[in-house]
Amino acid sequence: IGNAAFSSCKSLTSIVIPNSVTSIGDGAFSNCTSLTSIKVDENNANYKSIDGNLYSKDGKTLIQYAIGKTATSFDIPNSVTSIGEYAFAWCSSLTSVTIGNNVTSIGEYAFAVCTSLTSIEIPNSVTSIGKYAFENCKSLTSVTIGNNVTSIGNSAFYDCDSLTSIEIPNSVT
Repeated sequence: IGNAAFSSCKSLTSIVIPNSVTSIGDGAFSNCTSLTSIKVDENNANYKSIDGNLYSKDGKTLIQYAIGKTATSFDIPNSVTSIGEYAFAWCSSLTSVTIGNNVTSIGEYAFAVCTSLTSIEIPNSVTSIGKYAFENCKSLTSVTIGNNVTSIGNSAFYDCDSLTSIEIPNSVT
């Protein structure tokens, strides 16, 4: 499944990924605002579903949160070390996301246009924040960045109109 293959399919509510799928491109299901369930065949060697969200088979990468869900909060499992590109992009219901203490990287556009997200705490485990990671998060008022972040990508907080304070640690190069 190629990059952005089903991006912006606004009426898409569920996806079933068969065991034959070996590759899913970046943002393949991004901006599918009605998407509430992603299921993966249990025999798929590369991917799995946990609570209707898409992960790498080893559970280390959160590839796609089903952004059509109405939950206002989400806890990223401790098994996750990487938040994929566009993983939460265009999610309008989440006001808070708890990033697990094993996450080391936040991908490009990971939380872009999460219009209800009000605050984010990036744990010390994170070392990199991708470009446009929180772009256009209009309700974002505060960001806490962990002490091990070394890189913050271009426009990571672009157009965050409500952001009033951010402290960049000395670790950022």
